[in-house]
Amino acid sequence: MNPLSAQELARYIDHTALKADATARDIEKLCAEARQHGFHSVCVNGSRVAQAVHWLEDSGVKVASVVGFPLGAADVDTKRFETEAAADNGAHEIDLVLNIGWLKEGEDAYLLRELRDVVEAAEERPVKVIIEACLLAHEEKIRACHLIVESGAHFVKTSTGFSTGGATLDDVKLLRETVGPKFGVKAAGCIRDTATALAMIEAGATRLGTSAGVAIVTGVAARAGGY
Repeated sequence: MNPLSAQELARYIDHTALKADATARDIEKLCAEARQHGFHSVCVNGSRVAQAVHWLEDSGVKVASVVGFPLGAADVDTKRFETEAAADNGAHEIDLVLNIGWLKEGEDAYLLRELRDVVEAAEERPVKVIIEACLLAHEEKIRACHLIVESGAHFVKTSTGFSTGGATLDDVKLLRETVGPKFGVKAAGCIRDTATALAMIEAGATRLGTSAGVAIVTGVAARAGGY
């Protein structure tokens, strides 16, 4: 893999602010950084979507909204409504947390219904499904991937960043092997430096979720002597 420039690496990044205490000022700063560095998107909670859309107008940076975050345990209809609300507020992408308990119980039919409902509500917007890999056994990760691909979603995503662990290289490699070469794989959680970000891409990630996007692209620029 050829070395990525800072600009190229920036296009992998969903610049993220999902903490409960994030204020409007924090979201405005997030959007300003995304504009400056040319990140693919910002990823925010649903109540911040309209603000982010406003602050990123005419920038080319997309706005992703989380749904069912961070536990994934909300009712299916609630997740669908949350997706519709995010879309109405201008979100370009949806990051949905899978119902982990249902997955562990083998309730594949319910999961598939949930995923298809959200994909339908997203109206062709990319849907990234968070499986919270740190809570799953090897076989559960594989089964989750198969359901996500079957549902018509667009990405499988490793983690919320709010559970017991984040993205690992082994998980990214497993997800890539399971979904094949063309399906989206998003690594998120515990990606805080340039080396880790590049390793995740080398392992098969096509998108990175991180709150450390500025440090990551600055690290590339420093290695190369500037943008």
